[in-house]
Amino acid sequence: MATPRRGHSEMPPPVIVKKVTVIAAQHHGGAWKVAYADFVTAMMAFFLLLWLIGAASEKQRKGIADYFTPTLVKLKADSAGSNGLLGGSSITEVDDFPQRAGQTDTKAITIPRDATGGPREGAVRKLQVERLQRQLDARMKASEQLRDLSRQLRLIDTTEGIRIDLVDSADFSMFRLGTTVLTPQADQLLKVIAESVATSAKGLSIRGHTDALPWRPGIPGNNWSLSAGRAEATRQSLIRSGITEGRFRRIEGVADRELLVRDSPQDPRNRRISILLMQ
Repeated sequence: MATPRRGHSEMPPPVIVKKVTVIAAQHHGGAWKVAYADFVTAMMAFFLLLWLIGAASEKQRKGIADYFTPTLVKLKADSAGSNGLLGGSSITEVDDFPQRAGQTDTKAITIPRDATGGPREGAVRKLQVERLQRQLDARMKASEQLRDLSRQLRLIDTTEGIRIDLVDSADFSMFRLGTTVLTPQADQLLKVIAESVATSAKGLSIRGHTDALPWRPGIPGNNWSLSAGRAEATRQSLIRSGITEGRFRRIEGVADRELLVRDSPQDPRNRRISILLMQ
């Protein structure tokens, strides 16, 4: 039997939509666990940073400060840490906080045994210079040829390290005039220096200087090549005296651009060799 067709006036049956709400178990979810995990991770990273700063040597801390200094923004002038990491100061120094309440005691901070930073750093460098000076003086006094040349040798404490200047005079010359050939006394003097710095593993830099005397016409050469050649001759002499080739970091000649006696460019004391024992 055929199904009767629905008329046009008859309404379709209503559509019933049932909304079901699912209620979870009786708890507040796990969002607090994520926040707590982030907090614990941040605290772990913070204490790890404190441990690394305390365990690093002063030289390592300065290296880290130098690495980050170009990218740091100066937040507040005259405040703690305003000039880069640690403010370029030792972590044992008194902090420059606005309300530091007279902070003076920092003995509770653990300092590595090999650290030399803070107020002691300048004293340590001074002791190194004095020790090297005594070694050189003792070796020079033991040699009759070098006993009278103590005036030609000068030790200077610089920001880069300890610099040893070998200075010419009217009575003494490191090299034969206008050449890169060392005199016998100069060669002996370099041997004494090599023996004094041989126990150190620090790098060496050599710089040659000349006076401003002009070259005679017709002679090929100039003070630039002469100063560089004398620096190289000094390096070769030190190698012959036992210094390993890998310790040399820089060899250069600056002609008469860094005069020792500025008022007298032609003074023989402007002719010198500078040997830098790097930090």
